[in-house]
Amino acid sequence: MCIRDRYKILKAEKLAEKIYLMDVLAPRVAKHCQPGQFVIVKMDEKGERIPLTICDYNREAGTITIVFQRIGASTTKMAELKEGDCFEDFVGPLGCASELVHEDIEELKKKKIVFIAGGVGTAPVYPQVKWLHEHGVDADVIVGAKNKDMLILEEPMREVAGNLYVTTDDGSYVRKGMGTDVLRDLVQNQGKEYDLCVAIGPMIMMKFVCLLTKELNIPTVVSMNPIMVDGTGMCGACRLMVGNEVKFACVDGPEFDGHLVDFDLAMKRQQMYKTEEGRALLRYQEGATHHGGCGQCGGDK
Repeated sequence: MCIRDRYKILKAEKLAEKIYLMDVLAPRVAKHCQPGQFVIVKMDEKGERIPLTICDYNREAGTITIVFQRIGASTTKMAELKEGDCFEDFVGPLGCASELVHEDIEELKKKKIVFIAGGVGTAPVYPQVKWLHEHGVDADVIVGAKNKDMLILEEPMREVAGNLYVTTDDGSYVRKGMGTDVLRDLVQNQGKEYDLCVAIGPMIMMKFVCLLTKELNIPTVVSMNPIMVDGTGMCGACRLMVGNEVKFACVDGPEFDGHLVDFDLAMKRQQMYKTEEGRALLRYQEGATHHGGCGQCGGDK
């Protein structure tokens, strides 16, 4: 039941198997958010805090669009929410906006930018491409999915992308292969040149994109949203090494220089963090650098 339509779900749609889209009434978040930032949603008083990158926003209507994948108990419960239902909490915008929104527009127009989106990563790629399009910058976009049925936001993306390249792991739609295969083909066979690559998707996908772009000498930005849990820097789940520095995806990111991210360590921590024993070991090994510490809730004591 909604209280004064607070955080009311205005639209609930199933995009693909286990992937859902919702438009949520959150005027304050919509007023201030930028591409690249995220929100934390909570379904009820005892519900889990779930960080989700903002997929789209409408400042006039006061709405935020979120896209999520049904994986565990909380997201399964969230998938059952319908139009007219409400979230208990809808906090944001959090994290740092994409660096693109802070660049000089005229300089951006001179750059050749390519985005690579994998699976649900298409959702956080969309607002960045849309923002660029609205400011006169047409970026190329590569979207990869396991198969045609798992492909999301194809038409909205096509409307704002300079060129859209779709690929599927099983070859059930357009072409067979990974996003990295498409990028390599564009650069090495079609003569494309890029000044920047932005990759968002599963950790393993971003790792291999970065290995390729390093080879091709293309600066690359990645989003470490997949490893976030708490969203405030307190839990330590999203601790990662960027170059020689300790960073936290939720407070320092979620976007980082992909060529400096230690993906192997991040993925190893992600697996360890799933167990209480693993979390205890990480706290012991990492000491004071285990979490970012927002300093508000006392969790760093």
